[in-house]
Amino acid sequence: MSADRVTLVEQNLDRLLEELQPASTLMGPTQPLRPGSSLTAARARDLFEDMVLSRSLDVAARELKKRGQGFYTISSAGHELNACVGALLRTDDPCYLHYRSGGLMMARMRRLPGSTPLWDTLLSFSASAEDPASGGRHKVWGSREAWVPPQTSTIASHVPKAVGMAFALGRARRLEVEADLPQPSGLPTDSIVACTFGDASSNHATALSGVNAARYARRKDNPVPILFVCEDNGRGISVETPSRWVEDTWGSQRHLSFFDARGSIDEVWDTVELAIRTCRSARTPVFLRLETVRLWGHAGSDVETAYRTVEEIEATEARDPLLAAARRLVELGAATPAQLRAIVAGTRARVHAAMEEAVLRPKLTDASAVIAPLAPEAPEQWRVEAARPLPEEARREAFGSRLPEEQDSPTRRTLAARINQGLHDAMLAHPELLVFGEDVGRKGGVYGLTQNLQRRFGQARCFDTLLDETTILGVAQGAAQAGLLPVPEIQYLAYLHNAIDQLRGEACSLQFFSNGAFENPMVVRIAGLAYQKGFGGHFHNDNSLGALREIPGLALACPSRGDDAVRMLRGALAMASTSGRVVAFLEPIALYHERDLHEDGDEAWLTDYPAQGEVLLPGEVGVYGAESTDLLVISYANGLRLSLRAARRLEQETGQRVRVVDLRWLNPLPLEALVEHAEACSRILVVDECRATGAGVADAIVAGLVERGVQRPLRTVRGLDSYVPLADAANLVLVQEDDVLRGMKEVLA
Repeated sequence: MSADRVTLVEQNLDRLLEELQPASTLMGPTQPLRPGSSLTAARARDLFEDMVLSRSLDVAARELKKRGQGFYTISSAGHELNACVGALLRTDDPCYLHYRSGGLMMARMRRLPGSTPLWDTLLSFSASAEDPASGGRHKVWGSREAWVPPQTSTIASHVPKAVGMAFALGRARRLEVEADLPQPSGLPTDSIVACTFGDASSNHATALSGVNAARYARRKDNPVPILFVCEDNGRGISVETPSRWVEDTWGSQRHLSFFDARGSIDEVWDTVELAIRTCRSARTPVFLRLETVRLWGHAGSDVETAYRTVEEIEATEARDPLLAAARRLVELGAATPAQLRAIVAGTRARVHAAMEEAVLRPKLTDASAVIAPLAPEAPEQWRVEAARPLPEEARREAFGSRLPEEQDSPTRRTLAARINQGLHDAMLAHPELLVFGEDVGRKGGVYGLTQNLQRRFGQARCFDTLLDETTILGVAQGAAQAGLLPVPEIQYLAYLHNAIDQLRGEACSLQFFSNGAFENPMVVRIAGLAYQKGFGGHFHNDNSLGALREIPGLALACPSRGDDAVRMLRGALAMASTSGRVVAFLEPIALYHERDLHEDGDEAWLTDYPAQGEVLLPGEVGVYGAESTDLLVISYANGLRLSLRAARRLEQETGQRVRVVDLRWLNPLPLEALVEHAEACSRILVVDECRATGAGVADAIVAGLVERGVQRPLRTVRGLDSYVPLADAANLVLVQEDDVLRGMKEVLA
């Protein structure tokens, strides 16, 4: 194309406003555009200004990109009628916004006196450290005051957590009645949640999961006040959406009210208002299709003429919502052409002047400043929080006449039993804590770890979900942002991979992309690792941590023993509740019910219940044979048990003694403690039960020790790069006790 389409679209609006003639009769400012409508002439002019502001910011984004001073060109051009949604929602209705919701954001911020959406957006375009939404880390719509948690650009990945927030609002009302817990979010009891996305994104598995979860919850009579807003422009980058696809897909779903907002600005306004009113009053999921067009391609790098003709592009530009809104306002007498010209000229001038100033504002220039909000560290505060005493009367009511720490050695317990007791104490310590997942309620979990929680604390706090890990983690995020403390369960580690972007792209990124303004504290319990006997194959014996360890900001706990599990759970909950941290609590399934260590019946893997106040935090390792200096073995989980068994055999065979360190925390790794123990020993062996390539921690431990100057003979024992097969074949690819013993002898040779 010979001419810049952005300029042509701007000229189209200017030309129209010159050609339009004022209506013979002008409306008063409070006169509605249609009988019975709440859209008055004055509100309509404000709405038009918000639409023009959104458009002008999109123009500025492309200009900044041309000049090398801006870094974002995915625009809202053609979607500006979403301003109706922003004007009609309350600012205490949480909004999870898609990147084309600029008009919505401008209209929403208008309702907050003193807000500066124009300036804030330009700071974001230019990646300024003063950007109030993300601190220069990303271009996102976000505002703590306006209840807009920043969303990343992953397609539709925000839908499940928006549903989670809506579910949590309903659950919070129930908790207020049943558990005397005041509304933790501080939001009014009639708030609703809005979630916007595009027509192409509505096909994504994550979007389907979110909408399905909302319908499922409503079918079970749970209030789920969520407004899904599908901004339908008929295209996903270059791929055309079939005609009426959105209506045909969502228009006749049960337990989902459907509204189609199309037509003139006042018709769209009235439909949006009805959809919001329905959602608020019925506390039910509502799907609102908003008809839009997409101007200028997907982003600045998208050359539309590669897949559309000039005639098609011009036909789309003729449907520009600013043109239609201007015609309608002038035709009805809600505004004169001169008034609209003044709005356009004034808005463009304000944006241009602010743009020239925004590019001069400070940028992020220090790595420590970039990562500061990612994973807040406050160990002393965590320790104080974890040590808060619990009322003895309430504990005796929960546990029975004898508290778990009062039980003497004949009643030492397994890892599973101790985690169950730790969860009981946790629910007493944190009345805002929720436990949920597949089979965790009435059944008490596949392995019995949540037994009696529902009976003792009620269905409002311990409940079953549908079988969908994406939904489980979405509910966790929404509940956390609503002020609750979720402890969701993922039934098996292998199942997490169906939904891991909810941790990687969403939960762990929120503090980072909101500059610490928003957080979603949670402790995600995951049953995992291998060595289950007589059950499962790979999907119940997943020996890979790699996908968890690479997530920035995620803390990863992996207890091996029951007493450690309780102390680490206390620490994890303190990290979440005081610093907003996301913690993965990986529980080795094969050790859940293990009783013995060296011989059958020795019960050396059973433990006492730790006293109140005892806590384990990242960096604190477990040490066995602390006086031994011949060999240091570093391991965790099943590998720890194998190492202790092999160490005893080595001492019996050769007289050489082994110091064994239990990592406990796999992210961050306790490298400083490992260096201290490594310097005290002659040789080092790392036993990593996970697969050799990128799945465990051995490579990071070796690199960490070498980089810190440790100079000792060093070897590793790791699993083979294989999925875990059934039955005894699993032993051929997993680390065995004999493998560990052989590794010890080799490094000592």
